[in-house]
Amino acid sequence: MKIHWAFDLISPFAYLGLKQMPRLPSGIDVELVPTLFGVVLNHHGQIGPAEIGPKRRFTYRFVIWRARQMGVPFKMPPTHPFNCLSAMRLVVAAGSHRRAVETAFDFVFGQGRDVTDPAVLEDLARALGLADAKAALNDAAVKQSLRETTEWAIQRGVFGVPTYIAGNELFWGQDAFEMLVDYLRDPQGFDDEEMRRIDSLPVGVTRSRVTPS
Repeated sequence: MKIHWAFDLISPFAYLGLKQMPRLPSGIDVELVPTLFGVVLNHHGQIGPAEIGPKRRFTYRFVIWRARQMGVPFKMPPTHPFNCLSAMRLVVAAGSHRRAVETAFDFVFGQGRDVTDPAVLEDLARALGLADAKAALNDAAVKQSLRETTEWAIQRGVFGVPTYIAGNELFWGQDAFEMLVDYLRDPQGFDDEEMRRIDSLPVGVTRSRVTPS
């Protein structure tokens, strides 16, 4: 069975989620889908967790704690959020395969390196097997591919990263991994009366969206 995984290098949860991937049931083929989180947020009119002060602090503490619980090396980069467009393009230029994505994530959250630094980008390009970082970053086909994979994810309803797409179902966040595994083992368990009822659950109240002055 083939499923998809939408990711952005800006997400520490995607880094942790990638470390869970070997625990997927056998026979599952995962296609990795580079997805620009900022474009997704803009499409849905959302703000990111790091744009809310108290949530930002909690999120960073939580991912450090989670990484320690998982026994995964983890170090936040020098700044966050950061512009990871160039690093994402290098991953796409390298083929967006599992090893390339792991290499890039390990740069960002395993080693805490600054992939907005041109020297670090050169190091990343070499680690990805790219002979010419500048050429890869300016390749029109690479840019177009990243736009297309992001749009593909949006069209399938992706609203955050990481997200697994299994058929028509979305499993958002590193902490939805066990739910995904249960679904892959028994999809019918997610098609009972209550699961179907919530698909058309009426909205009871709509919150006014007020922009702070």
